[in-house]
Amino acid sequence: MSVYNAASDVANPGKGLRLCDIPVHDPFVVADAQSGFYYLYTSGGPQFNGMESWGVIAYKSRDLSEWEGPYVVFKIPEGIWAFPQHGVWAPEVHAYNGRYYLFATLHNHNRSLPEANAIPLKKHWRGTTIAVSDSLEGPFELLRTDAPVTPSSLMTLDGTLHVDEAGKPWMVYCHEWIQVVDGTVEAVPLSDDLSETIGEPVHLFRASEAAWDSAERTDGFDGAVYISDGCQLYRTKGDRLVMLWSSYEKGKYVQTIARSVSGKLEGPWEQLAPLVKEDSGHGMMFRTFEGDWMLILHRPFKMPDSRCKIYEMEETADSFEVIRPREDLHGA
Repeated sequence: MSVYNAASDVANPGKGLRLCDIPVHDPFVVADAQSGFYYLYTSGGPQFNGMESWGVIAYKSRDLSEWEGPYVVFKIPEGIWAFPQHGVWAPEVHAYNGRYYLFATLHNHNRSLPEANAIPLKKHWRGTTIAVSDSLEGPFELLRTDAPVTPSSLMTLDGTLHVDEAGKPWMVYCHEWIQVVDGTVEAVPLSDDLSETIGEPVHLFRASEAAWDSAERTDGFDGAVYISDGCQLYRTKGDRLVMLWSSYEKGKYVQTIARSVSGKLEGPWEQLAPLVKEDSGHGMMFRTFEGDWMLILHRPFKMPDSRCKIYEMEETADSFEVIRPREDLHGA
């Protein structure tokens, strides 16, 4: 176990922390009007946070400028389908039916999946799990321990909750490029208690459909690969359904956005111009207590250098646009 810096130490939560001090990957913010706190969730583990195994940590702030934490809100239990030492990706928390649900991608490198292509990277169990708590500060307990919620034959990541216009819950997730070469975004219907899927996955789009996506190369594979990450869905004031997601352009992470032509989850989806480049991505949006839209993402991609960056956003009738970076909140 090791601790990267004072802002990372779960054994000694601090106050007055700035975002420029806190190593964060895949940030997710919940603005809780009842408590008056913004909660920032990210993964925590033995490498940087002094934890014995991987889990999810949270920071909280009243003004998005000064933060306190980190606090452990979830630890991967022993004896479940995922291995506690193999990491947590993309934790996010959603209020749903009076409780709080944590979505997080877990891994088991020891359980192999069939080889589906010539990419010389191991295909193994990876998928999004869901845990529940009555508090935004946890502890969160898994709804199931025998398998991820996403289909166990698929190597998936970054699952998020979407409730459609009929009130039906879905998990929208990314299908890993390692398994399919051209990474996709897909959706699967969930039971009302979010504990299981109740239908087959629906294909939404491929990463290669973004005209700007220059494709990537990986050692030992002759073809191009396309990466899909970090899907998040929002409905505009003009009732248009849009999705944040991330991929790469010339080796650098990109925060982009897509829009459903039909206004429904099933699409078809059209790819819009990227929102932020500069090795930035895996963003999500939230409203401040004053009602303003903010985009939070990480930059650069590599930990422990990765930090949260916040952008003020403008909501139009059919999309969202970046107004300006908030360096007063995240630093230069």
